[in-house]
Amino acid sequence: MIIGEIRRYLRDNNAVRVSRSMRDTAYRAMQIKEQLTVKNNCEPTVEEIAKIMDVPKETVVLALEAVVEPVSLYEPVFTDGNDTVYVMDQIGDKNDDSTWLEELALKEAISNLSDREKRILTLRFFRGKTQMEVAAEVGISQAQVSRIEKNALSSIKKNM
Repeated sequence: MIIGEIRRYLRDNNAVRVSRSMRDTAYRAMQIKEQLTVKNNCEPTVEEIAKIMDVPKETVVLALEAVVEPVSLYEPVFTDGNDTVYVMDQIGDKNDDSTWLEELALKEAISNLSDREKRILTLRFFRGKTQMEVAAEVGISQAQVSRIEKNALSSIKKNM
């Protein structure tokens, strides 16, 4: 009973909640990995582990990644005495100049649309309304909404 309580505590107080089946798969994969490493004197591939477990290799990868403890972004990765490299420094920044320029081009292309086109696109894509709902709100037919939407999107693509 005490061992069960300890397991429950450890299971319920992890930083990230991982399903029991996922955890079981990961622990089984780690056992097989250890056995194959001892047997063959080299680390097995994910494919070898998956073949023995009779599961897809993606399942093995996801399970093993799920049980890894999360790491702080401020965890040091390398230090040479003066300069320390943190995990945060190793993560790529997707906000580079190309995305900034694309965003500017998109805003410019949208600004060239008529007020009616902007309103229809806003209702369709930012408010999540159907073409029928937009048609009723704007006072035109669904076919007209479809045509205006198609032309506006073509115009945006052409101007980017």
